[in-house]
Amino acid sequence: MRKVPLGRSGLNVSRLGFGCMGLAEFYGSALSPAEAEKILDGAFERGVNFFDTADMYGSGRNEEQLSGFLKRRRKDVVLATKFAIQRGPDGAVLGLSNDPAYIKQACDASLKRLGVDIIDLYYMHRRDASVPIEDSVGAMADLVKAGKVRALGLSEVSAETLKKASKVHPISALQSEYSIVTRVMEEEMIPACRELGVAFVAYSPLGRGLLTGAFRSEKDFGENDYRLKMNPRFSDGALEKNLTLVDQLAKIAEAKGASLAQIALAWVLSKGDDIIPIPGTKKLSRLDDNIGALSVKLSADDISAIERAVPPEAVAGDRYPVTSASSLNR
Repeated sequence: MRKVPLGRSGLNVSRLGFGCMGLAEFYGSALSPAEAEKILDGAFERGVNFFDTADMYGSGRNEEQLSGFLKRRRKDVVLATKFAIQRGPDGAVLGLSNDPAYIKQACDASLKRLGVDIIDLYYMHRRDASVPIEDSVGAMADLVKAGKVRALGLSEVSAETLKKASKVHPISALQSEYSIVTRVMEEEMIPACRELGVAFVAYSPLGRGLLTGAFRSEKDFGENDYRLKMNPRFSDGALEKNLTLVDQLAKIAEAKGASLAQIALAWVLSKGDDIIPIPGTKKLSRLDDNIGALSVKLSADDISAIERAVPPEAVAGDRYPVTSASSLNR
């Protein structure tokens, strides 16, 4: 597994990272600690060293799922987690906080759940526009000075916010959704990251499973899968429309002797070493399939064909519901 720099942090991460969210919540039932460790170990043994979680995934459960794995692998792993989205004991989302005092409390809580002394990359998960970004990043910088955090990141902010934040403290990574069905980040965010030397970490590079071809109808989703209720691209007739695009990609994949997921990931990987996809899975077979994308070489003609097959304006449904999207790109 080739490694690439994580911005200017001094950290080197595997070309393909691992998004841990689905181990705890959202995509069906949560895995047990032992099941989660099996997947995490499987990713590590296949060369992945970049693991991404957040305090809100499973209301802290996802960080706890990583604790046993980290106890054995800590020195060889680049660990990222996030703060900002507050949840109650019952899992209800209570709101956002970028308050400096809260940031420091959230960091201490994450360190305890993860069972580590330092977080490699600490992200602001969402921006609360009521708090000046300079104040929030200042508090995050204090965590670096205190030796609790190595590098700072932001998630789903605007280019303007990224530039303001970078004047307070170097930002090593910007995380946002990016895939062949979500390309809006190409307009301003990726160019801004490159201007500032910030790595772009691409979450949902498989379109939350849409680009695997595994979901053809509502019956293909398991119990407690939030996508049918919370992702407009899978509901209200959008899935059927989007599957016509997926089927076009499948033809390209077949011609390349690759899986659909591998073509989707290879497309993201082709956009530059400073763009690091973090697909997640609960199955070792899917993990192997995802890692196989690193062996898929796309020519300029292949990339053009993929982009013609999935023009941005043809994708049905927004990536988040209108109410949830209110905290994006501030």
